Amino acid sequence: MQKNPYGQIHKGDNHTFRMFKDEGDELGTVPWSQKIFQNDTSHKCPTYVSQTPPCQGSCPSGHNIRGWLDIVRGMEKPSGDLSWQEYAFRRSTDANPFPSIMGRVCPAPCEDGCNRNEVEDTVGINAVEQFIGDNAKKEGYRFEVDAKDTGKKVAIIGGGCGGLSAALQLRKQGHSVTVFEKYDQLGGMMMYGIPDYRVPRDVLQYEIDRIIETGIETKMNTKVGMDISMEQLEKDYDAVLFAIGAMSGRMLPIPGGDATNCVSGVAFLEAYNQGRLKHITGKVICIGGGDTSIDVVSVARRLGNIENTADKDRPERVIFDDTAHDVVDTSKRLGADVLLTTRSTIENMPAAQEEIDDANREGVEIQGQLQPVEVIKNAEGRATALRFVRLEEDGSTPIEGSEFDVECELIVPAIGQGVDGEGMDDSFFNEHGFIDADKNFQVPNKPGFFVCGDVVRPHLLTTAIGQAGIVAESIGDYLSGSSQKVRNKVDVHYFDLMSKLNEWDLTPSDYEKGGAFGESTDTADYAVHNYEDRSFASIIPHTELFLGHFDNEERNARKHKLVNVDNVLGNFDERLIGYNEEEAQQEAGRCMSCGLCFECDNCVMYCPQDAVFKVKKDQATLGRYVDTDYNKCVGCHICADVCPTGYIQMGLGE
Repeated sequence: MQKNPYGQIHKGDNHTFRMFKDEGDELGTVPWSQKIFQNDTSHKCPTYVSQTPPCQGSCPSGHNIRGWLDIVRGMEKPSGDLSWQEYAFRRSTDANPFPSIMGRVCPAPCEDGCNRNEVEDTVGINAVEQFIGDNAKKEGYRFEVDAKDTGKKVAIIGGGCGGLSAALQLRKQGHSVTVFEKYDQLGGMMMYGIPDYRVPRDVLQYEIDRIIETGIETKMNTKVGMDISMEQLEKDYDAVLFAIGAMSGRMLPIPGGDATNCVSGVAFLEAYNQGRLKHITGKVICIGGGDTSIDVVSVARRLGNIENTADKDRPERVIFDDTAHDVVDTSKRLGADVLLTTRSTIENMPAAQEEIDDANREGVEIQGQLQPVEVIKNAEGRATALRFVRLEEDGSTPIEGSEFDVECELIVPAIGQGVDGEGMDDSFFNEHGFIDADKNFQVPNKPGFFVCGDVVRPHLLTTAIGQAGIVAESIGDYLSGSSQKVRNKVDVHYFDLMSKLNEWDLTPSDYEKGGAFGESTDTADYAVHNYEDRSFASIIPHTELFLGHFDNEERNARKHKLVNVDNVLGNFDERLIGYNEEEAQQEAGRCMSCGLCFECDNCVMYCPQDAVFKVKKDQATLGRYVDTDYNKCVGCHICADVCPTGYIQMGLGE
């Protein structure tokens, strides 16, 4: 819908910028009540402006965080018989179908952007999201797919979070979807790259099954390029989506880096998550500093060390030979000696601080400003030590003469990941082993081929989910023969006032020519009075809020089951303790609803002219709670000054 500062005029499928109804070419004399009068304050009147909150603008999946927080806190009510819990689930999963998982493992860049940080502390967004997801599992909520079958078929290569998210969105459009997965289980990095004490497997499996049961076909243990050719996919399907995860880890690019007991962090975690790796031997050194390296060392501490093991049971044999450890009596295990090194200072490690703190408490030794320079090998080609050089605080300048060796039994680099494109057409991949994409996530010069997730560039799980939503729209446009959309500057899931009005049977009437000459939009029932949607182009900063409205209210952080050096061995229990319903509602209530009215009544109470008034109850809904009588408004801008959320701006009359 087109936007204008005078309101959105409903005209069926057509819209007009005209403030007055058409009647000839001359508007004639404008009644005095519609003239702009300049007084000693302002010539402007309040405009109700919806903008994107920074939490949503900071979220790679772009889901409507403010929306589902408003539902949990009780501000936005569902229509019909829907419970608020299910309503929040429906809203949150419009963009992210994995609320339980993302609520646990996402590093929450949304919280970094939260304007509440300017008051005391961020809103616990991912904690509320976890509650929404866990409650959905408890209540058995399912996805609804009621679109008519289009007859179009889409092949998706990769069953991780990106591929599955895209599959769900495509099913909602009515397309047939087949997911090709090289492993025997779906989930990608969620299943094979994150340990089970961070991602409970029953929770993950539930969220996967909920997607698959919408009618998605799966081809497991099927590697595209090996078990089925790209040519066959192109022949059998109308579109193909590459959603391949970066499940191949990089090895150390230093002399001796090919030692038999050097294994990538991704391979280490995959072997553990498949249930094959059950213990380690000797000292473990992990090189990295990111979240994957933290997972490696935390798993190693839990697995524990077995002395005097047979050669076939060494960790590298299990990982590379695709075998499995026999179950070993826990009483024979010892605490593992684990060292994590990073080039940066410890304070500047990219891993989440909470994860670093947990690793320290669990007995992991962490050293910063170290760079591996050589793997020391024995005659059999096994690493016996890793040579380091110390670095200056910049993390790149070696300190002359500072080299030293650390003896070890296993070296695990977690320094980057790549894509397994074996057997696929090399023309799809760039020189770095990834696939280029345009803003609509089409593969350039390859009509019918699309891409999302780590195969574009390894990043967060939620990034893959966000790209999946965009690429599903692009595939839908391609299959329907429509032109690809020009993506908005702020490309997220917006609050849509017109949809909200439709939901509550408050849709404006169709615009028709004729009628009383000079009727303005503030009295016409075909217009949403004095409303402008800038969400597609504008993120509201804290400087546009009235922060003085908000009392100091400390964050209710999720509780943790503390694991320390004394109880880490064999401890694979989930550490996070999720919110109960009361805690979730309390934390959601701290949201400041940036960029959208949250019905505080400030504007009504403080308007000296009684120009701002509440909309009649049977005509009101979220975003249409207050209105302005322009016959009374003198442009004093007090309503905008006291609006906590920045929803009221003095725009009309410019």
